[in-house]
Amino acid sequence: MALPSSLLPNRAPTAIIGPIVRGLARIGVTPDMLSFAALAGNIGAAALIATGSLAVGGIVMLVFSALDFLDGELARTTGKASKAGAMLDSVFDRFSEAVVLFGLLLYQLDEGHREEAALVFAVLAGSLLVSYVRARAEGLGVALTSGWLRRAERVVLLGVALITGVLLRPVLWALAVLTVLTAIQRLYIAMRILRAEATEGD
Repeated sequence: MALPSSLLPNRAPTAIIGPIVRGLARIGVTPDMLSFAALAGNIGAAALIATGSLAVGGIVMLVFSALDFLDGELARTTGKASKAGAMLDSVFDRFSEAVVLFGLLLYQLDEGHREEAALVFAVLAGSLLVSYVRARAEGLGVALTSGWLRRAERVVLLGVALITGVLLRPVLWALAVLTVLTAIQRLYIAMRILRAEATEGD
């Protein structure tokens, strides 16, 4: 049986997020406001995690990351979708994830947990690689939206691990391995498409 292209659906059910998005639109919230709020919240989560408040930091990260996942739906609902907004959202997504992982890295180093610190660094590097492969492929005209471990999956897994505490090490191992595999998966898909296009061009 083939592996799923991703672990979570690309979009949350409309029945769940529709009322939330419409409510935000009614009170004048814009997609950019959500992007900035999500970034600020994740910076706060990183500070909490770095100082040892892992569970609280995990909750804050999940809450504000959920806000960030709403901005695209809000943009479509209000007719304010734009390339500039998409660019801002993508950059803030990368920074939000990186700053949370950096906070966790500082905590692990401060506690003297060398293995966990190395795993956090591997997750950070793998996450950036996943995003870079997609960005480079799209720059060459290949759309890559699938992947076994996209940002949504990484955020959920890390959040659960931070809140529970006992799952942190195994989840970091899983994230470190799966982010690299996801980057390889996307690279393989992109290369296959690009080579097929080159063959058709000949």
